[in-house]
Amino acid sequence: MTPYMQGLVVRDKGATPTVEELRLPEVGPGQVRVRIKAAGVCHSDLSMVNGTLSPPHPLVLGHEAAGEVVEAGAGVTRVRAGTHVALNWAPPCRACWFCTHDEPWLCAAANVAALENGITLDGSPVHVTLGLGAFAEQVVVPEKAVIAVPDELAWESAALLGCAVLTGTGAVRNTARVAAGSSVVVIGLGGVGLSVVSAARAAGAAAVIAVDVSAAKKALAEAAGATDFVVSSENLSKDVRALTSRLGADHTFECVGRAATIRAAWRTTRRGGQVTVVGMGGADDMVELSALDIFNSARTLRASVYGSSDPDREVPELAQDVMSGALNLDHLITDRITLADVPAAFDRMSRGEGARSVVIF
Repeated sequence: MTPYMQGLVVRDKGATPTVEELRLPEVGPGQVRVRIKAAGVCHSDLSMVNGTLSPPHPLVLGHEAAGEVVEAGAGVTRVRAGTHVALNWAPPCRACWFCTHDEPWLCAAANVAALENGITLDGSPVHVTLGLGAFAEQVVVPEKAVIAVPDELAWESAALLGCAVLTGTGAVRNTARVAAGSSVVVIGLGGVGLSVVSAARAAGAAAVIAVDVSAAKKALAEAAGATDFVVSSENLSKDVRALTSRLGADHTFECVGRAATIRAAWRTTRRGGQVTVVGMGGADDMVELSALDIFNSARTLRASVYGSSDPDREVPELAQDVMSGALNLDHLITDRITLADVPAAFDRMSRGEGARSVVIF
């Protein structure tokens, strides 16, 4: 067995996560052991705690991370000890119907909220979030769950590539395919939403209207490239139409994951426009639209799962964009914290404060 190490564990729904001593399994064939260097605090982790999702417990949190491979098992060919990697929480199997039809983000084998992988707590098995459990000093994961990144790339930037940046950028580039000159609305300005803002401007959108309930997000939105900022209210549709020649936006991206904001996104989009839902919501939060409105508006409503991306191809591309300066992530990181500070970061996230908190190991 590998040495004991520290990880952030939640023992039950709604419980406060605590740093506890864990033990990793031996590295088996096709697996790698990674020493985590940085891990982002994502809203999906909060959903594992607050009951939006219902994973098994006890659960090691965390899935958006980067680190260094310290051991590679038999048969591993993609990486070796010393390789810098970003973690991939949805590695495609490359064999199911979706993977063989060029939709690896919908891989039938990758949609696992939590699973056991040999980690123990007090001698008992522990589950890990999205197959990773990256709020820990080390992880043992399948080879396909790591993606090599340049050694020169900052750890905190590499960590964000595997979730927030890939999800937000992919929603713009792959799912909605925003064209130059388009008008874009982005509702919800966490790490993913701000990534959508940046990607929309990079795509040449003429107007990028950033929307959040917190006026304090204005500076972050402008740093990401927003042309306008609107505080969300019951008048949001009117506010957006005032900025879009009374038509509404060509594209609206909902990055919250709530029925109310999905309906708001629908109303801010022009007839014939596209609504892209990026946020992950609860199973009991129902979205209601009238049949007449759906027909008359001719809008398209769809989801973007993991940015409709192939992480093995796109994470290295994004890494190169960061290295070249074409993609700036500085505005995304508002707090650099320790593992014990993650519960406080969840509280800030619930209050809509800041963008991404990143655990620095």
